[in-house]
Amino acid sequence: MNDVRAFNRILDVDAVLSGVFLNDLAYELWEARRLGHTIDATRNDLPKTKAEAYEVQEAIVELSELPRCGYKVGSTSKEAQRLLSTDEPGLGVLLAPFVHESPARINIVPEQMPAVEGEFVFRIGRDLPWRTEQYTLAEIADAIDGVTGAIEVVGTRFSGGLEGKGRLLTTADGGVNIALATGNWVKFCGQNLREHGVMMTINGVPGGTGTGSRALGDPLNVLCWLVNHLSNRRVGLRAGEIVATGTCTGLDPVRPGDVVHADFGMLGTVVIEFERNN
Repeated sequence: MNDVRAFNRILDVDAVLSGVFLNDLAYELWEARRLGHTIDATRNDLPKTKAEAYEVQEAIVELSELPRCGYKVGSTSKEAQRLLSTDEPGLGVLLAPFVHESPARINIVPEQMPAVEGEFVFRIGRDLPWRTEQYTLAEIADAIDGVTGAIEVVGTRFSGGLEGKGRLLTTADGGVNIALATGNWVKFCGQNLREHGVMMTINGVPGGTGTGSRALGDPLNVLCWLVNHLSNRRVGLRAGEIVATGTCTGLDPVRPGDVVHADFGMLGTVVIEFERNN
């Protein structure tokens, strides 16, 4: 009995220490995002699991005291999954002050190695509460209110860029979201986004191109993954929340002073001008 009690005390201490380390990492990452710098990834041996990575992300949201407005889903393309050495997507919470309407002026930090992606975003029209039964694609599509094109600005608060960071550190770092700029919303009527093209230009020079099929074969598949992933964690989607579904164009690096256009055809154009450093 004494051995069992001693073992349980060790487990309790380990849990407390793990929680302290995770909270410290969350604080460092939030300060890096708030103040515009990076931290050394090699100093952190946490998180070790997906659950811990999402725990760090949630702690950052709480530290920020900023309202959430939805989610971004990352590593939805084969290229992104190879970059992060994963075979599954990951999510990040979107915080309202970092979501802009096009045309947008956004500040970036070169040290965070920022890049842009063209992607589709859905707006949810009615609540999708968590449940034990998986949602079907038809149920989810029926709950979509609107769709738009968007440019996501991504970059890591860990030094050295995205390569080699892996899915866990990327998840802990808020899905490496810096900002999201959305275009004009249109009613979702089952448009075929799989074959819908997106073209990026940076300072007038062609950048990445692709179609919606780059994101898990269809942006709707991404939304379906997110809804059921959240539901498994006893979290639902609420009416009015938005979901960015992952890159259709790959990653195009950007610097202060760049002007980026993403052409979404019938969905219009999204524009970001990145502020110059003083």
